[in-house]
Amino acid sequence: MKIVVVANQKGGAGKTTITMHLAVCAEADGCGPVSLMDTDPQASLADWWNSRQALTPTFANVELENITAHLQALEQEGVKLVFVDTPPQVTETIRKVVTVADLVIIPSRPSPLDLRATTKTVELVEQEGKPMIFVINGAAQRAKITGEAAVMLSQFGKVAPVTLFQRTDFAQALNDGRVAQELDEKSRAASEIGDLWKYVRKQLRV
Repeated sequence: MKIVVVANQKGGAGKTTITMHLAVCAEADGCGPVSLMDTDPQASLADWWNSRQALTPTFANVELENITAHLQALEQEGVKLVFVDTPPQVTETIRKVVTVADLVIIPSRPSPLDLRATTKTVELVEQEGKPMIFVINGAAQRAKITGEAAVMLSQFGKVAPVTLFQRTDFAQALNDGRVAQELDEKSRAASEIGDLWKYVRKQLRV
């Protein structure tokens, strides 16, 4: 079983959106059963899942002090891939989750504040010796700063070759438990998230 943790201390980086979209992609791509975990007290991922009509991916309630036992139980149940959403701050909560990760995804919007905010998350992941990739999210079309952000982040680690742009489909998906590719499988949002999943899958080797 592989565990993907999506983390960044900066709120609004797109952690929940990326988590739910990649989980649905992974399930559709035959990498399931896939399960979701929400360790953010705001419980946005749980709220999205509770409004979802589709039966997959599944959702696993978790007590952080027993996260290893929870993950072992999921593996025994046959779960192949777990995506974990995290709170928007660097805390012991994130550290506990990162320690069990096979891959940490760090989303960042291409703005100076967001880029600076990734530093503590990067330090934590490096301390735990876990592989990580950056995903530029919420980018504006033809904005010079997007390329500059990629260059800056590349100094710390791998940057996904797929940029997620500002798309209404990503925001709309939060309303009723669906994802962009379920709203319109031919949309640019669906294409971007699909390409991102292909890259993530290669990193996971699943």
